[in-house]
Amino acid sequence: MAKVKVTQVKSGIDRSKRQKATLHALGLRKMNQSVVHELTPSIEGMIKKVAHLVETADA
Repeated sequence: MAKVKVTQVKSGIDRSKRQKATLHALGLRKMNQSVVHELTPSIEGMIKKVAHLVETADA
């Protein structure tokens, strides 16, 4: 399965609880922090929900 690198580029401050929880579930806790995940349908859905806060790249 493909891997994807997710980087938080915007703050989670003043966002809904749901968006904050999604960032946390992705493993993102700080600005400019990056994590690598397997690109499963559940991870892909989480990335879409917070796409305005993160950047993605192939890992």
